[in-house]
Amino acid sequence: MRALIFLLALVPLAASAQTVSKRLNDTGIDFCRDHGTGADTTVTPTTTCTAAQGGQDARYGRDPAAQRGALTKVGGGSKGFDFTKIANNGGTLPAGAALGSGPTDWACTYDNHTGLMWEVKVNNAAHLRHMSHTYTWYDSVHNYGGNPGTASGGTCATAGRCDTEKFVADVNATNLCGHNDWRMPTIHELFNLADRSIASPGPTIDVTYFPNTLASYFWSGSPGAGDSDGAWGVGFTDGYDGWVYRSYAYRVRLVRAGQ
Repeated sequence: MRALIFLLALVPLAASAQTVSKRLNDTGIDFCRDHGTGADTTVTPTTTCTAAQGGQDARYGRDPAAQRGALTKVGGGSKGFDFTKIANNGGTLPAGAALGSGPTDWACTYDNHTGLMWEVKVNNAAHLRHMSHTYTWYDSVHNYGGNPGTASGGTCATAGRCDTEKFVADVNATNLCGHNDWRMPTIHELFNLADRSIASPGPTIDVTYFPNTLASYFWSGSPGAGDSDGAWGVGFTDGYDGWVYRSYAYRVRLVRAGQ
């Protein structure tokens, strides 16, 4: 069995009928490392990385701005992330809203910076969006590289529906959060959701706005360019991306553009 090959470099965007986000979140990394001693310096409102630690990530961008109180947010979220809870009926909710199946209960999370809305998982094995369900990668429409992937090779609530293509169709049929244009995220979008300041085994994500997230590998909709048997995803154990065989069964978090 081929092991996951994790790479920091990102592959080109997969084709999508929906506009993809071109705005990037910060990484969540709020510390600088002294490579001579191995010591870390956490950025706080009164502490910054030293000049000797060089131009590291924690010195720039949305994360240190949030630490200094210089980042204006629409909603909430850790560090430089900015999220808003969305109800089943599409309405905007306060930060304290709870997950549920009612029209005004929380079901999705909107990223105010990237303009993307994300599916939120639930802890109910009978539910379509249960956090532990797995799916094989499958796209019969585009048939990338002459290989659409593996149909229904995962484990989910409905037998015969456990692949990425059918999961997208099933979620759209529910009109989740008032929308039926849910899709697989590109590798860029999924990679951009991870908080890499969280140590392995994770989950490397803001669990306040993305509860019920297992520290696991999640599929993107991006096929592997160099191998027609592969597709890309992100491991939310450590925030790294990589490609694996489409026949493997992993988790999925759907996305759509716009609020």
